[in-house]
Amino acid sequence: MENKGILSLLTENLQVFLQYTGFANATLGHIVMILLGLLFIYLAIKKDWEPLLLIPIGFGMLVGNIPLFEGLQIGVYEEGSVLNILYHGVQKGWYPPLIFLGIGAMTDFSSLISNPKLLLIGAAAQFGIFGAYSIALLVGFGPTEAGAIGIIGGADGPTAIFLASRLAPDLLGAIAVSAYSYMALVPVIQPPIMRLLTTNKERLIKMKATRAVSQTEKKLFPIIGFLLTAFIVPTGIPLLGMLFFGNLLKESGVTRRLAETARGPLIDVVTILIGLTVGCSTQADKFLQLTSIYIFIIGAGSFIIATTTGVLFVKLFNTVLKDDNKINPLIGNSGVSAVPDAARVSHTIGLEYDNKNFLLMHAMGPNVAGVIGSAVAAGILLGFLT
Repeated sequence: MENKGILSLLTENLQVFLQYTGFANATLGHIVMILLGLLFIYLAIKKDWEPLLLIPIGFGMLVGNIPLFEGLQIGVYEEGSVLNILYHGVQKGWYPPLIFLGIGAMTDFSSLISNPKLLLIGAAAQFGIFGAYSIALLVGFGPTEAGAIGIIGGADGPTAIFLASRLAPDLLGAIAVSAYSYMALVPVIQPPIMRLLTTNKERLIKMKATRAVSQTEKKLFPIIGFLLTAFIVPTGIPLLGMLFFGNLLKESGVTRRLAETARGPLIDVVTILIGLTVGCSTQADKFLQLTSIYIFIIGAGSFIIATTTGVLFVKLFNTVLKDDNKINPLIGNSGVSAVPDAARVSHTIGLEYDNKNFLLMHAMGPNVAGVIGSAVAAGILLGFLT
């Protein structure tokens, strides 16, 4: 009898254990999201598409979609769990400003300083944000949700996370994954649009060499840039302030250790945490919804609009510029803030038509302007939607 009691207890323990396994709680949605995570990892390793982002996000998708028995205090949405505490950096918007600090500390604004009119290209590309905002409203999203979705057009993952955490926290996972996905797809999406909108003659335009920028100009730029943008859009201070502060650390010449920390260990740690926790947030029951599909479609549209308006603006701008001062429209795509991938695309396409036409340094001007532009656009949306 005693042996039967022990056997019964062991059987009961085994049944309880099986209830807690992922196999017992798995759904088709979990499998779909795990496969999507594996796809992200494959693209990062095999295609070298934004591996610093797609590998953390992809693995986070695996972690977030292991089927869990509710109440174990493990999942990213369970208050007090380790993953939930780490995810607070995304939910509360702590991580994006730290990313911007690192971006500022590694960015050279010389191309923009030497040719300020390139700032206009970065501004023109932000039409993708407001175009997507309008589309999202037409589809049926509310104003705050539309604003959070629209920022995907800036091709700036941290900015998208920052704005979504303020305006539409329920859509944060889908918006973040969409933004980072399209950042990784820059070399795929932009070239066909650039070729379609430009003529062979325009692609062969050679731009003047950029002038040398003095150290004094480099030191003054982050101070003046911050004051101008912050007075115009005070709501963008968390991003703009950290961006220009990081750049001042780099250019001041007396805070090298701080600059190296910001652009090295700090941004690496935050990138790991933001990627992993964003991936974890894509739990099947939260992510696999019709709204997520709409967000991905609108995100693609916003990215196409941003690239198109950037290229078309350069073509329009050239009509008022002298022949020896014209801008190659192939750098119009780099107005989005996917630094430096968008600038590399400009350079690569340019070399296809003239192997001596080096556009990289010229494209970096609107590219870094796009970083500033997306932060300003986020501040504008945050200002009139809250």
